Amino acid sequence: MTWLRDVLDDLADESPRVDLAAQTIRIRQRRRRAAASVMATVAVVVTALAATTAVRLLQTEPDPATETGKVTDLPARGVGPLSHAYKTFCRPHGGTAPQDCRDGAWRVVLRDGRTYHVPQALPSRSHYRGEPRLDSPLAISQDGTKIAYYSAEAGTFAVRDLASGEVMTAPAKVPEKVLRSLSNLLLSGDGRFLAFTKTPPLKDSSLLFDLRKQLVRPLPRGWIPLGLSMDGNSITLAQSHPKSRLRTMTRLWETPTATDGKTVNLPPGYSASPLAPDGRTIVAADYVLSRATPCGQPGKVVRLDAETGKGRKAIDTRGLPIRDHSVRLDAWLSSDEMAVITKPSQCTPLHLPARADPPYVTFTAYALNITTGNTRKVGTYSVQTGAELVLPGFRAAL
Repeated sequence: MTWLRDVLDDLADESPRVDLAAQTIRIRQRRRRAAASVMATVAVVVTALAATTAVRLLQTEPDPATETGKVTDLPARGVGPLSHAYKTFCRPHGGTAPQDCRDGAWRVVLRDGRTYHVPQALPSRSHYRGEPRLDSPLAISQDGTKIAYYSAEAGTFAVRDLASGEVMTAPAKVPEKVLRSLSNLLLSGDGRFLAFTKTPPLKDSSLLFDLRKQLVRPLPRGWIPLGLSMDGNSITLAQSHPKSRLRTMTRLWETPTATDGKTVNLPPGYSASPLAPDGRTIVAADYVLSRATPCGQPGKVVRLDAETGKGRKAIDTRGLPIRDHSVRLDAWLSSDEMAVITKPSQCTPLHLPARADPPYVTFTAYALNITTGNTRKVGTYSVQTGAELVLPGFRAAL
């Protein structure tokens, strides 16, 4: 029995007023009895999200905590909106650790540049030191006013309102051992809904929590959450293996099994954005690494039809360094602009001395107008890996 089954069993026992978990178990048991036929006939699909909440990103200055003195702990309340968050590892190869470094710990940076440690969030362990990996994720709401993290004290995920200090915890325990692979959180705009997934996906499903009503439901195994609607009733999911595909699930809390649209198959080598606010457009980036082109081949960004996955038009991305950078498309900033995060391509494998952490790398966020191709720089951040940089409404960077 997996930890996910334990979660659902506990919910069924402890919360009789909520029947979603018990129904999910019964449905899962029926499906397992029909597994042979189901696995042979399963079809997955995609429909467009009705709306996508806009994200506002502000220009950020270099974090003063990397250059000056002591960093204090996050106050219990009265904290303004965040610019970004990142982890610190204290043995960077070829560089200097930030001042007041705490190994594997999260720190948050406000829009005015003030920086705080987040002692409530479980620290991570670096696998570069020969230790078992422990990847403790963090997410920031789209308006920068709430954070989600793994709380060792609660034994599960928590969402904190930075202004009021209110903390909501997930309705199910999540063992720390589940975080031994790369983990990721996606937080809804109002901080009520939280999606958790692991990369690569293991035998356990991703989970979606309603923290206000204390509900939990599993998401399809092998699919990574990309976008979550404000009301938590629609979610966009992506899959990269064995094919690049995009899928949307709706009516997530109305029935034990969500209504699925149809699958969109993306062109080989492309990674996609969440669906655009118009509900009809996907933007995808092509950037392929191969033995023949170890530094990557020139890429492009295209608009795709959400119903068919077929190309509409290549976008002339003026000012976006796609030809020599890794590129990831992320949150929508408006109906025309989307956020793009880049970092220089790694041409050769990274070989680190024993027990050293990765060196610092510069990540740059841009706003890309998908109609005109114009770009504007949003901010530059120096972190050791993309999984250790979080922006409001985003997943981990790269």
